[in-house]
Amino acid sequence: MRKMTKSDRAKLVPSSRLVLSGRNADDSFGFVNPPIVRGSTVVYPKFEDFMARRSRFTYGTKGNPTLEALETALNDIEGGAGVVVVPSGLLACTLPLLACLNAGDHLLVTDSVYLPNRQFCEKMLKRLGIEVSYYDPLIGGGIASHFKANTRAVMTEAPGSQTFEMQDIPAIVAAAHARDIVVLMDNTWATPLYFDAHAFGVDYSIQAGTKYPAGHSDVLIGSISARTPEQFKLLRETWETLGVIVAPEDAFLTLRGLRTMTLRLAHQQQAGLEMAKWLQQRPEVARVLHPALPDDPGHAIWKRDFTGASSLFTIVLKPASRKALAAMLDEMTFFGMGASWGGYESLALPFEATNYRTVTKWQPEGPTIRLHIGLEDVSDLKKDLDEGFARLRTADA
Repeated sequence: MRKMTKSDRAKLVPSSRLVLSGRNADDSFGFVNPPIVRGSTVVYPKFEDFMARRSRFTYGTKGNPTLEALETALNDIEGGAGVVVVPSGLLACTLPLLACLNAGDHLLVTDSVYLPNRQFCEKMLKRLGIEVSYYDPLIGGGIASHFKANTRAVMTEAPGSQTFEMQDIPAIVAAAHARDIVVLMDNTWATPLYFDAHAFGVDYSIQAGTKYPAGHSDVLIGSISARTPEQFKLLRETWETLGVIVAPEDAFLTLRGLRTMTLRLAHQQQAGLEMAKWLQQRPEVARVLHPALPDDPGHAIWKRDFTGASSLFTIVLKPASRKALAAMLDEMTFFGMGASWGGYESLALPFEATNYRTVTKWQPEGPTIRLHIGLEDVSDLKKDLDEGFARLRTADA
C-alpha cells in the first residue's frame, strides 16, 4: 500500500478516511492494526540525544505510538490543527476551559450544558477566580448582549444532551469572534461526521469518545480538536502540563471503534428516527424531542447545518406517577437504565432537569426519559416499549 498524506486522506469520503487514518505499516511491522505500545520510559542512544530530547517520543506522559495513531485518525475527521485525547468525555469538556481561561476572565455557558460540566464550572472555575454565567441556549446571535469586557469564551452544546435545544452555532460564533471570544462546542451528539464544527468556526470541538467513536460501552475516553495552530499549541501545552495521558489499550479500542463508526451511525440514525416517529403516535407520549423530526423546534437549524442525526433523543410522557415509571422501566428487556450512550445497546435514562436550570425553565408535561437506540432490531425495541407502556398504564389505573 502506498502512503497517503493528510491532504490525500482529506479528499476521501469519511468511511474510507476512517479505514486508512492512523495506520502506518512501517510502525506496525506490516500488521493492519497499530500495536498497543505500553511504557513510561524512553531510552536514548546518546548523551546529546537525551539532552536535546531528540526522539519522536520522549516520555510516556508525552504520548506513544498507539495514542499518536488515534490522534491522527481523529484529526483527519475533525479537520482542525490538532487533537489531544483525554481519559473521559468530561475531561474533554473541562481541559480546553483550563487552557483558554485565566483568573478574572468571564465564561458564558449554555443553560442546557451537560450537568457534570456545569458542576466543574461552579466548583472549580469559580474557585480559580473565573466568572461563570449561563445563557438561554436558543439566544443565537443575541448572546452578544451577555458579553462583558472580560468575556473570553462561550461554551455551547448542540443539541442539549438531555432536553435537545438546538443552538444556532454560526450566529454564536459570528458574535463571539467579532469580540475575539473563543467558542467551544460539545459535539458528541452529531460527531464530526454529521456536524463539521470547525467549518462553522468553532474553536474547540469536543467529543466524548466513550460514545460513538469507541462504540462498544467498554472505554472511557474524550478528545478535543483545536481549530488553529495557536489554539492547538495552547491546548497541547495544557494537556502535557496536567499529564492527562490515556491508557494505550483505551486508545487502541477507540481506534478500532472508529473503523466502523460511519456504518453504526448510519444504521442507528435510521433506527432512531423510526423509533422517534413511532413514539410520536403513542398515547402515553406528550412530546418527542428529536431535532431531525420536522415538527421539532430545532429542526430548521438542524436541517440547515447538520448532515445527519445520531440515535439519542428524549420523550416527554403524559403525567404519570413515580410508581408507574418504575413499573415501566424496571422490567425492560432491551432498554437498560444507564447514563451513557453511543454503544451497541439501547438505553433508557429517566431524568429531571428542572432543578439545575438557572436562566431557563424546563417544565415537561410528565416524566422525561432519554432514549438511546442501539443495534437491536427495531421491532424488538417497539415490543419492549409497548410492554413497558402497558405496565405504566396498569400501575396508574
